[in-house]
Amino acid sequence: MAVDLVIFDCDGVLVDSEPISVRVGTAALRRLGWPIDETEYIERFVGCTNDYWEEQVGETPPGWRDQLRAEYTAAVKAELCAVRGIEEALERLTVPSCVASNGRHSVIRHNLELTGLAGRFDGRVFSAEDVARGKPEPDLFLHAAATMGVDPERCVVVEDSPFGVTAAMRAGMRCLAFVGGLIPTVRLTGLGATLFHDPATLPELIGSLEGKDGDTP
Repeated sequence: MAVDLVIFDCDGVLVDSEPISVRVGTAALRRLGWPIDETEYIERFVGCTNDYWEEQVGETPPGWRDQLRAEYTAAVKAELCAVRGIEEALERLTVPSCVASNGRHSVIRHNLELTGLAGRFDGRVFSAEDVARGKPEPDLFLHAAATMGVDPERCVVVEDSPFGVTAAMRAGMRCLAFVGGLIPTVRLTGLGATLFHDPATLPELIGSLEGKDGDTP
């Protein structure tokens, strides 16, 4: 079946923000007294919605969230870059594309602007703020596809987290899962996605999915 739309996750797929959020978030939770390390933080929170994160963290001392936001903003400004290989892939991609992220619109826009990718997705950015339920539910991907006027079975999702892959499967979409980021490969195996290591190869991978269901090599 033809691929008429590619739906990109943002963090960890387009912009290399996850190492920053994990480092800053882990340090902030440890200040609260959580006995958590970066490995556990990745397992529990990478790819989740902001509402889920807030629910898990619960009540915090006055000023704690302000300090966390300030630390994250400063680190992003100093360190954020596009995921290696993704700009080359976007240059060669001939299929229409959009972004669908569990992040807030303001954060997605800011991160895409910092990395010079915003212009590639002008007017085609979707957030969990747009739907009742974010990933791992299918709502966000289905909303993006409907807005873009494409049937779910003609969409390919590019993800890097179990939350996102699960959402794509529930939406009835094919999925490519990037295993070059923070998520251990074992956590992305067996979920129904096709795994890949090099974002620069995405145009060829997307072409190879035409006529195939997603699977794990």
